[in-house]
This record gives sequence, C-alpha cells and structure tokens, in this order.
Amino acid sequence: MIVFCVLAYLLGSIPFGLLIAKQVKGVDVREHGSGNIGATNVFRIVGKKWGIFVLFLDALKGFLACQMPVWILNSGELGFTYLIPLAVLAILGHVFPVWLKWKGGKGVATALGVFLAMAPLPTLLAFAVFSLVFALFRIISVSSLAATALFPFFLYFFYQDRDGFGLLLAVSLILVAFVFYTHRANINRLRKGEEKRLI
Repeated sequence: MIVFCVLAYLLGSIPFGLLIAKQVKGVDVREHGSGNIGATNVFRIVGKKWGIFVLFLDALKGFLACQMPVWILNSGELGFTYLIPLAVLAILGHVFPVWLKWKGGKGVATALGVFLAMAPLPTLLAFAVFSLVFALFRIISVSSLAATALFPFFLYFFYQDRDGFGLLLAVSLILVAFVFYTHRANINRLRKGEEKRLI
C-alpha cells in the first residue's frame, strides 16, 4: 500500500503543463498568463490543442494512480477505502508538487481522472456539466466550479448503496471545498467581471 501511495503522489506531481510548454514553445508558463501550470494557462499561452492535451494528461495521471493497483494486483476491483488515499495523494501531488517548491495546478483535471477510475458515471455526468457550462460561458473556472459543485449530488444519486459510499461522499465534499479554495483568485475575478473567456 505504501508503494502505491508514493507512486500516486509522484504521478500526480508530474507537471505536464510546464514540461509541454517548455518543449513546444520554450516558455515557462509560470511566468505568463495566470502563472498556473494547468491546462487552462497552457491553452492560452501555447495553444488550444496543447491545452487539451495537458488536460488529458493531467486526468490520465489521476486515473492511473487509482487504476494501476487494480491492474498490478489483478484484483478486479478495489474498495473505496483502499483507493481514496491514492486519489487524494494524486490530487495533492498535482497541487503541491515537490519538484516545483509545492506550487502546482488547481487539481480539477487530476480529480477528474481519479474519480473516473472510482466512480465513472457520476464523473462523466460532472464532465458533461463542465462541457455544457463551458459551451455557454467559455470560462474554464466557471465550468470547473459548476461541475465540482454538482459532483457530490451525482455521486449520491448513483452510489448511495455502495460499500464505502459515506467515505467517498465525504471526500467529494472536501474536494468541493478544496477546489473552490484553489480557485479563490478566479472567484474574485468573476465577482469583478475580470475573468477571461477562452475563444
């Protein structure tokens, strides 16, 4: 278990946005735009396709953090009690990467990946909300916050009878608070009408 916990954190801490921006355009995204290493800033600084690619990779590392133990142990399905610590560590790795002096992204894409591994249907519904809100407003932060806020409701509707549901729901509610906290600057800009749209 300890090995998988360390691996989950290390996977989560891979700064794909920073690495891809440097490789493609020779820039440090921490010095441009919002200064964030996540997909949104890469989208603005490097280009649309690269931002989408970073979103995919950040989600993939979260998914692998929770799914690899299932594959390696050949267990079919591991319980939420086993997987939740891995999920949390992957998200914390993204937000607080040791390689970047604990300053990483906001955790939404990695959270998408870990919950896709643990609770696929609620996660896909939350992603549908993200896509719909983004199509309407073209603001990533609004889309992320809306999807995150609704995720616990989807989880409750589809997973309330599952073993370990209470723990999973509690973690999802903590995640909501955490994501709103990491987006506090975005929320402040939204209140002032200064949050930028993506074209």
